[in-house]
Amino acid sequence: MPVYEYLCDDCGPFTNMRPMSEYELPDVCPDCGEASPRVILTAPRFSCMPAETRKARSLNERSAHAPKTLDEYKASHGPGCGCCSGKPSRLMTKTKGGAKGFPTARPWMISH
Repeated sequence: MPVYEYLCDDCGPFTNMRPMSEYELPDVCPDCGEASPRVILTAPRFSCMPAETRKARSLNERSAHAPKTLDEYKASHGPGCGCCSGKPSRLMTKTKGGAKGFPTARPWMISH
């Protein structure tokens, strides 16, 4: 649950953790009990965040509401795509018994 900021006319600002569905509703001041409107007093601290963290959060936000289907993922990540693993993919073969083989990588090694 996110933490929202509220401003009481008599007591000043306070914060409270509430569900996102109640973000626009006023909250009761913990000191005097009056209904206080939600305000935005502090800016999000995205500029202080490392670039890798910002990128990761951005990707998570984009995929949170509608993850890609397998067909969509395969269409955007074809053979040899190096964006996911950092290494280019290699050709892999399988025998009838299910053993994997990498003929282009190290042909002198025995697969297991």
